[in-house]
Amino acid sequence: MGEAADTNPATVGMRDMANAIRALAMDGVQKANSGHPGMPMGMADVATVLFTEALRFDPKDPAWPNRDRFVLSAGHGSMLLYALLYLTGYPEMDIGDLESFRQLGAKTAGHPEHGHAPGIETTTGPLGQGIGNAVGMALAERLLNARLGDDLVDHRTYCLAGDGCLMEGISQEAISLAGHLKLGKLIVLWDDNSISIDGPTSLSVSDDQVARFKASGWNTIRVDGHDAKAIAAAIAKARGDASAPWLIACKTVIGYGAPTKAGKSSTHGEPLGPEEIKGAREKLGWSAAPFEIPQPILAAWRALGARGAAENAAWKQRLAKAPAGTKAAFETPVACSRETAIADAIAAAKAQFAADTAKRATRVWSQLTLEHLVPAVPELLGGSADLTPSNGTRTKHHTAVGPGSFAGDYIHYGVREHGMAAAMNGIALHGGFIPYGATFLVFTDYCRPAIRLAALMRQRVIYVMTHDSIGLGEDGPTHQPIEHLAALRAIPNLLVIRPADALETAEAWEIALAHPTRPTLLALSRQAVPTVLRAGPAAENATAKGGYVVSGGEGRRDVTLIATGSEVGLAAEAAALLAKEGLHAAVVSLPSFELFREETQAYRDAVLGEAPRIAIEAAVAQGWHEWLRPGDRFIGLSDFGVSAPGPKAFEHFGLTVGKVAEAARAVVKG
Repeated sequence: MGEAADTNPATVGMRDMANAIRALAMDGVQKANSGHPGMPMGMADVATVLFTEALRFDPKDPAWPNRDRFVLSAGHGSMLLYALLYLTGYPEMDIGDLESFRQLGAKTAGHPEHGHAPGIETTTGPLGQGIGNAVGMALAERLLNARLGDDLVDHRTYCLAGDGCLMEGISQEAISLAGHLKLGKLIVLWDDNSISIDGPTSLSVSDDQVARFKASGWNTIRVDGHDAKAIAAAIAKARGDASAPWLIACKTVIGYGAPTKAGKSSTHGEPLGPEEIKGAREKLGWSAAPFEIPQPILAAWRALGARGAAENAAWKQRLAKAPAGTKAAFETPVACSRETAIADAIAAAKAQFAADTAKRATRVWSQLTLEHLVPAVPELLGGSADLTPSNGTRTKHHTAVGPGSFAGDYIHYGVREHGMAAAMNGIALHGGFIPYGATFLVFTDYCRPAIRLAALMRQRVIYVMTHDSIGLGEDGPTHQPIEHLAALRAIPNLLVIRPADALETAEAWEIALAHPTRPTLLALSRQAVPTVLRAGPAAENATAKGGYVVSGGEGRRDVTLIATGSEVGLAAEAAALLAKEGLHAAVVSLPSFELFREETQAYRDAVLGEAPRIAIEAAVAQGWHEWLRPGDRFIGLSDFGVSAPGPKAFEHFGLTVGKVAEAARAVVKG
C-alpha cells in the first residue's frame, strides 16, 4: 500500500495534493473507528498551500534549527499533520503508521504528541495551548535572532487554530502578549468553519474574532479557505510585512468533500462511515484505494519535501564558519556545555549564604542565587506574570524584552499566568533558551494545563512559585495555597521542590538546570527562614536526594520530625525543645518527594528511621501517606487559610513549636 500509478503527473495540482490529505484523513479515522476527519478535510487546501508556497523545512533533518515551525493547535485534527509528515517524506512516518492511527504504541496518537515522531513540534489537543506555544516559539526566534543575526536565525512560526482554540481563554492571553511584543514572524491560520461539537458556533459565541485580533495589535486578513490563489496571496502578504503578527481567517467547510455531512458537526469527531467515504471519493474524483496515494501525487509531495535540503545545507555552511560561542547556542540539550559554569555559580552562592547570618525568605535566597546564575548561563530566560518584585525573579544583570526589542533576557508576561506557562513551553521546544517564569503558588491553578503538558513533553521549564503557604499572611485564603503542593506532586514527571533554607534554595536551582527532560517547580516562601539548617559539608547537594537528616540522625532516635520548606525550621526548634526533656528527635528535610522516591529503599529507610514519625507541612495531608505509617501523625491543614499576619496564621492552625512537641510526646508515649 502507499502508491498507485493511475494518474498522469501533468495533471497533479494543488487540489490533487490536498485531496491526498483528505483521503488519508478519511481512511485513518475510519480504520481506527475513532477520530476527527472534519478539520483535516476542511483545512487540506490551506495546509497544501502553506507547505508548497511558504513553509521552510527539511524532512531528512527535522530538527534543523532554522526551520519554520508548524503548530497544529487544533490537535484533534491530527490526521492532517500525520498525512503531511508522510506525504512530504519524513523518514519515521510511513503509511503503516497512518494505518495504525490511535492504536496502542502507535506514533500516530489521537492528538499529536511531541517526541512520538519527528515533525511533531509540540503536544496539542487541549485547545488553545498550541497558540500559546506558537507565541513562545515566535518569541524565542526573535530573541535568538537578536543575539545571533539573520544569517543563522530567520524563520517563521505558523499556527493552525480552530474555533475552539479561539474560544479558550488562553487564546486571549497569548494573542495579547504577541500583539504587544509585535511578533511579526508569527502567522495564525484560523480554520473559520463555524462548527463545534454541539453544532454551529452561533450556539455559544458571537465574537468578531478578526476585530479581536486587530484590537490586540495584529494584522488581519480574510480569505476563502478553499481558494488556493487567495490563500497563497494572503500568506505572501503576511510574510512580506513583519510589523506585527498576522491572523489569516480562512473560511472553510468542515468535512469538505463529504456528500451529506460536509459543513455539519457530525464530521467533527466521528468516522464518516463507508457510504459517506464512497460518496466523498466520487465527489473529490479520488479513485485510489484506502491508504493508497497515486504515484505522481506522492512524487509531487516528496519533491516538495526535498526542496528544503539545499537551504539547510547552506545554513550549515554558515554555521560552520561561526565562532564557537555562536555554535554553542544550538547545542542540545540547551546549555549542556555550561555544567562547570553552573556548578561554580552555585558553589559561589552557597559560600556567600553560609557566611550570611540573616534570616530571609526562600524567594529572596532564590533571587540571590540568580544573581550568580544569570551571568553564568546566558541561556536562562526569566520572567514573571506581573509579580517581579514579589517573586524576586529579576536580577541586576537582566534587560527587559519589549515591543520589537528582543536583545533582553527578561519577559514581563503581564497578568497572563496561563499564557506565560504555555509560551515557556514554546520557548523550551524551540531551543536556545531555558525559560523560567513566576507567580504566586496559588495561581498555579491558572497555568496548570500548560505545566502538565511541559511534564508530558519532558521539557525543561522552571516555575518559580512564591508565597507558598499560609505564611504569606494578610492576603488571606484566596491567596494562600493549601491543596496546591499535593496537586502539583500528583503530576507525573514534574519535579516539585520546596526548599527549607538558603542552601537548599541554591541547590534546587542546580537540580532544575540539571534535568533537561523534566520541568521543575520551586515552591518558595514569603516568610523568612534560616540561612543554614543542616550540619555537614555545604559542597554536597543534599537536596538532590530529595530528603535527608538535618540533625539527630546519630544514636538513639525516639521520634522523627519530617518537614518541608519553612516548617523544617519549626521542626528543628521543636527538636531542640524536646532534647531538653531527654527526647531524641531526628529532623528530616523532605524538599522533593519525587527525588526522594528515586533513591534506594535502603536510603529512604535510613533517613526516615524506625521511630514514630510526625510530618509537618502548612498544606493538606494528601501525598504524605507515602512516608507515614499507621500511628504516625501529620500536622498541617485540612481547610482554607485565614487573613492574618503569617505567624498568627501558623499559630491559629497549630503549626507551632509547642504543638509539634506536644504531638511528639504523644506518639512516643503511645
